[in-house]
Amino acid sequence: MLDLALFGFVMAFLAIGFRRPFVWVLAYLYIDILAPQKIGWSITSALPISLIAFCAAFAGWLLTDDKKSMRVTFRQVLMALLLAYCFWTTQTADFPLMAQEKWDWVWKALVFAIFLPMTLTTRLRLEGAALIMVLTVGAIIISAGMKTATGGGGYASLYFFVNDNSGMYESSTLATVSIAIIPLIVWFTRHGTVFPPDWRVKTFAYALIFACLLIPIGTEARTGLLCIGVLAVIALRDVKRRMTFIVAGAALGLLALPFVPQSYYQRMATIGSHDQDQSASTRVAVWQWTFDYVADNPFGGGFDAYRGNTFTYRLPVVVEQGNTTAIEYRQVEDKARAYHSAIFEMLGEQGWPGLGLWLWIHALGLWQMERIRRRWRERGGTGEQWQAPLASALQVGQAIYLVGSVFQGIAYQPFVLMLIGLQIGLWSYCKRLDSRGRDARVAARRRQSAAGRRDAVAAGAGALR
Repeated sequence: MLDLALFGFVMAFLAIGFRRPFVWVLAYLYIDILAPQKIGWSITSALPISLIAFCAAFAGWLLTDDKKSMRVTFRQVLMALLLAYCFWTTQTADFPLMAQEKWDWVWKALVFAIFLPMTLTTRLRLEGAALIMVLTVGAIIISAGMKTATGGGGYASLYFFVNDNSGMYESSTLATVSIAIIPLIVWFTRHGTVFPPDWRVKTFAYALIFACLLIPIGTEARTGLLCIGVLAVIALRDVKRRMTFIVAGAALGLLALPFVPQSYYQRMATIGSHDQDQSASTRVAVWQWTFDYVADNPFGGGFDAYRGNTFTYRLPVVVEQGNTTAIEYRQVEDKARAYHSAIFEMLGEQGWPGLGLWLWIHALGLWQMERIRRRWRERGGTGEQWQAPLASALQVGQAIYLVGSVFQGIAYQPFVLMLIGLQIGLWSYCKRLDSRGRDARVAARRRQSAAGRRDAVAAGAGALR
């Protein structure tokens, strides 16, 4: 029954697209984030629904959308350069078969992120894409949040819709994304138009925010705690009563402490002592290996180049000796360990050029959203109050991702690339509005100047008479 319901929903989604082709873009967002083909086990998984939606989205835009106002931005060019560079490194990868497997989904994520802004030409489309992204990942978050609230959490033991530790269903990735979308959820409670922000929308939104905050606890992902801290610090930028915000946040944190499992405290305690945790110690060793590797291979080793690493490191182990405990340092050998960092993932796989492009793309996003936030926040005209808050929400979400990505190999995470697509779409939309306003002001000044010249000519003619 679940498989049939999923299949029927996806088919209805695609069918609506024949009347409104932009819906196919939304369908691909939904399918790529939720992966219903993994949840279903017969009909849904038998059809290549992701490929169908991918092709339909492009075809719908190509055949029906107006291209007159379309502009390719510099960030899209940078993403295209990164795409081409990744293709080249895949051809020369250290592990060609593994590299090809990763390339098969990375190129789709990058191409769609480059394409997405071209379809986001109106406020409704921008809001629709953001809404689908939030609600789709929200479905995973609500399910995981309910399991956490009923005592079903734990590191690597919080079960989602699928038993697949990849993509959005990887615990640390979900913890990061769940915190990153909170600013967008808040934006919908103030500026949403698809679902006007009445008491029902706000109640659902606040419950979803609570579920988002439960995810780092349920997954026991250390990155999630760091992301919550980043969100709290950046939120101080916009709140009016900062001391009240700080006190209220501290009070809520203290109230939540009795309900947090002991295993969560034990795992969070390793944040400040990486040398006593094998997972964290391995990451540091991999990062050191990556620096050494890139020193000899500045253009990277292609996707999954980490499979060639091998290293040893010392790990302190607590040993009981009668009634006392002692710490012994043991030599640990390891190999083929993943980067566990988007920065080192880009550095090891794409070298310095790839890392430079990746950092440039994200730095431009932070800067562009800040420009929109500053230029539009004082505007009070009709339809001019939502742009600055949306830019701020997208900027904060990206900042949270960047902090979380330092400890996760999610450099090409499709959801984040979609978020970048939203940023580019908003940037292009605001640029068009500014351009129209500037053209209107220039035309008004020209009309005024022409009228002044006519009055002057008329006055001169009257004087001659």
